Amino acid sequence: MTSASPDAQALRRFDAVLFDFGGVFIDSPFEATERAAATMGVSAEVLTEVVFGSYERDDDHPWHRLERGEIPFEQARAEIGVIAAEAGLGEVDPLAVLAELGSASRNPRDFMIDVVRDARALGIRTSVVTNNVAEFGNFWRSLLPLDELFDDIVDSSEVKMRKPNPAIFHLACERLGVEPARALFVDDHPGNVAGAGRAGLSAVCCGFGRDEAEAAAVQIRALITSR
Repeated sequence: MTSASPDAQALRRFDAVLFDFGGVFIDSPFEATERAAATMGVSAEVLTEVVFGSYERDDDHPWHRLERGEIPFEQARAEIGVIAAEAGLGEVDPLAVLAELGSASRNPRDFMIDVVRDARALGIRTSVVTNNVAEFGNFWRSLLPLDELFDDIVDSSEVKMRKPNPAIFHLACERLGVEPARALFVDDHPGNVAGAGRAGLSAVCCGFGRDEAEAAAVQIRALITSR
């Protein structure tokens, strides 16, 4: 990695860029949920709330506890099944909802990977801050050359905290050795973007679709090169 000169570092706006993983480098799980909802004939909002809980907050929904590493996947899966039945949705399996991501994720978004490389060429530190599941770790970590692209990986299931809790953003900045005010965060979900803002970071929402993510990549480049 090419390091920026001290003068350039003093002038630039950001010292670090923190990226979500799913929805930034691969297709969004929330977009997959919208497609699954259309197939089931239910509202995407209801299905998302049932399977993943609200991403506007960090609470005791089974998926949230799973992402914090508090319960195993099979327990979360069973509890979500109960919630789905109580909501009148019948049998709902989180793996079925996310099934479309399996093949799509094999083609990471090169345009966003290029943004990471550009940031590192400027001497900006990079990190992944992801809400994820311990049982999925080997899969998603195999999709990108993480050691080459990022200085740190903050996985919610490992650090026992998750977005949008400001604490996970503070931890990520501390591990990179940067102040939150000097960090930029990128995520596909508005709730996580809001959480980063509460933690004192600047943030960009890249949305659930590819077109939105490509537009966000242009915005990120402008921000990391701004003074």
